[in-house]
Amino acid sequence: MAQLKLRTVARTQGNIQALKDGSVRPARFEFAFEEVNPLIDAFRRMVRGMEYDVCEMAITTYLCARTFGKRFTAVPVFPVRAFHHGALLVNTKADIVFPKDLEGRRVGVNRGYTVTTGVWVRGVLQEEYGVDLGKITWVLSGDEHVAEYRPPANVVPMEKGRKMADMLVSGELAGAIGVEIEHPDVKPLIANALEAGLAALKSRGHYPINHTLVIRDELLAAHPGLAADVFNAFAASKRVYLERLEAGRIENPTAVDRLHREVMKVSGDPLPYGIEPNRRVIEELIRHARAQGIVERPFAVDELFAEETRALLA
Repeated sequence: MAQLKLRTVARTQGNIQALKDGSVRPARFEFAFEEVNPLIDAFRRMVRGMEYDVCEMAITTYLCARTFGKRFTAVPVFPVRAFHHGALLVNTKADIVFPKDLEGRRVGVNRGYTVTTGVWVRGVLQEEYGVDLGKITWVLSGDEHVAEYRPPANVVPMEKGRKMADMLVSGELAGAIGVEIEHPDVKPLIANALEAGLAALKSRGHYPINHTLVIRDELLAAHPGLAADVFNAFAASKRVYLERLEAGRIENPTAVDRLHREVMKVSGDPLPYGIEPNRRVIEELIRHARAQGIVERPFAVDELFAEETRALLA
């Protein structure tokens, strides 16, 4: 395995930087990192063409891919997390005062219905605000990473040639998830979104996972121990990052760094890897994916991850 080079895609971010710059190196293989911009293109290419050996992937895309038998398996590395309370914008002239006012309306979802941010936002609407998701028409601006997936009947495509931001401003959409726009008639539905997210973390352990890491099954079969080695390499890189974060040695901290600092005040480690510290939130995501018609059966958490990594923690 000494000469094994893994064609790998992962974002350039603090917790992965030590692998990218070579200050952390795996013992028995090499990462051959490729930059894909935007990163979501790599998710599609991995799902549809198995183009990489190791690939960062939106976790809901992974759940959907497992439903359709795609030949890769995750390791419990979760490089990207975020709160999504602020991801739903509404038209201020649409008489949306409370989240339940969205019922009977059309709400846009940037890209596909299975986009992880959309899944988490809909979960928040349902669990924290009692919204009946089936009473909303979800309007998509793109297709799904997993081409075989078919969404529920209340999910429809946007008309070709239209822009979701324009439809939100005009009032054709009462709200939209994942759209970036500054306009006097548009505002977040949930005010003080970060505070709402941190409150959800404190009250019920809600700290959404956005991405995980997958490895081609062919490689896992050919190289026993590879999944654990990949996990340990990403864990070592994360430790370098957290040491710098705790010591205040990150120059020009990003919004992601600042979020991690806020989470550290509540739970300690802002990026726990491994199944056990994340079991509750993964079960929450599976529950949402099942309720929203993204997966047909409720996966057991452990079956989603390579067997040799199930007891690993970092």
